Amino acid sequence: MSNTAEFPLLSLILFTPLVGAIVLLFVRRQSTDMIRWIANVVAGIGFFVSLPLWFWYEPRGTQWQFIERLPWIPSIGADYFLGVDGFSALLVLLTTMMGSIAILSSWTAITERVKEYYVFLLLLQTGMIGAFVALDSLLFFLFWEVMLVPMYFLIGIWGSDRRLYSAIKFFLFTLVGSVVMLLGILAIYFEHQAVTGVYSFDITRFHELSLPVDLQWWVFLALFLGFAVKVPMFPFHTWLPDAHTDAPTAGSVILAAVLLKMGTYGFIRFSLPILPEATVEFVPMIISLSIIGIIYGALVALAQRDWKRLVAYSSVSHMGLVMLGMFALTPVGITGSLIQQFNHGISTGALFLIVGIVYERRHTREISEYGGLSKVMPVYAVIFLIMTLSSIGLPTLNGFIGEILILQGVFVVNKMWAAVAASGIVLGAAYMLWLYQRTMFGNVDNPKNESLPDLNMREVATFVPLLVLAVWIGLYPAPFLRRLESSVTHVMSRVNSVYAPRNVEVGVSGLLMRGQ
Repeated sequence: MSNTAEFPLLSLILFTPLVGAIVLLFVRRQSTDMIRWIANVVAGIGFFVSLPLWFWYEPRGTQWQFIERLPWIPSIGADYFLGVDGFSALLVLLTTMMGSIAILSSWTAITERVKEYYVFLLLLQTGMIGAFVALDSLLFFLFWEVMLVPMYFLIGIWGSDRRLYSAIKFFLFTLVGSVVMLLGILAIYFEHQAVTGVYSFDITRFHELSLPVDLQWWVFLALFLGFAVKVPMFPFHTWLPDAHTDAPTAGSVILAAVLLKMGTYGFIRFSLPILPEATVEFVPMIISLSIIGIIYGALVALAQRDWKRLVAYSSVSHMGLVMLGMFALTPVGITGSLIQQFNHGISTGALFLIVGIVYERRHTREISEYGGLSKVMPVYAVIFLIMTLSSIGLPTLNGFIGEILILQGVFVVNKMWAAVAASGIVLGAAYMLWLYQRTMFGNVDNPKNESLPDLNMREVATFVPLLVLAVWIGLYPAPFLRRLESSVTHVMSRVNSVYAPRNVEVGVSGLLMRGQ
């Protein structure tokens, strides 16, 4: 498969959910079963048409593949410019898979305004995929903003107790960060014109610029605000627990599995390769905030009484670890950061599905309301155990691969950073095992839990691909690491020469040769 697409694969992946949403607009509101079937079929087709990204992507090929380019707004140099590298290809696959799982999980959970619910979910899919495949920064910003609207309504209409507060908080936090991020993109746009004489929003051209260091400093801060809110990094994280807690199950799954990756993706796509000198200058600040996030998120998770809120704070801790690996600026650290984003989507997405299943049966998320569920829901307990061990990084499961690479990449730069990160992992094991022990073991003291039904076939089906991926990546991560090699090499070519010590340039190829 050449780097220029002979077939518009990315456009097909991008607009399949949108076409499904448009079709649903013409279905009668009362035909709820038909609406559910159409939404699930469209989501399944969306995942199916994205699979060629795994089979056709060439890890040893050009940096950008499946390229599509058409004039969009020629007067300002904006193009409909799509393309993926190994990292964004994996994120697109994660998005289509988690989207289909989230839609399938909603079959019985949503009984009101069913039509609007599925329309917003499919529209959200298009927004997320568009942000990952756009190589024009204005197009990227467009899709970034498109995601806000459906998620706002998903939380505000189908959420739980404080849904309006949580929806508005999510919207305002993200919108403020987005506006400032746009100013940063425009600064790069005008500087590119001043240097080359050409107006262009082309991200690949931005990667070739050498911006003045003083300009880089301000642009980095502008982009940082937009991306840090989305990650979310401490202290911009406060919207996340509320949004997670009050969102419907599918909204929480998408939020954890995909939307949080928008921020880390932005750092990899914009901040590190376009602003290398500023990136190095801001390493101490980013590392400090990441370490605080790791420890703070884990400690607050330990104190939670709400099952869903505990998992939400675990994301703050895990994404802090992702940022720590990224800003170690070593090949191994960045590789670990990228694969851990994928792993986090699998394990935390599954954990929110797990919470949603018992919430649908009992309508409470209080941990104290449960206990001894393994006696009445054995299949549920086994799946919960596997995803808990995945989340805490048990060897042979996916979480271990990302954590060990991050720790290795951070250790060669600063041993203290690695020690703090390791302590966060230990705390993560503490709160997840505490949660499992409280809910699954012991006696069934609450009569309301005695007759809870175990997982049905539809619910098991939502977990099967996540279980397969957790074991596959844990035992044989080489195919995933190989696809990340070009992304890591490209970023390191921009920031490595001014920061990363030569003795840590083992690279992804070295990891693969050693069977990592």
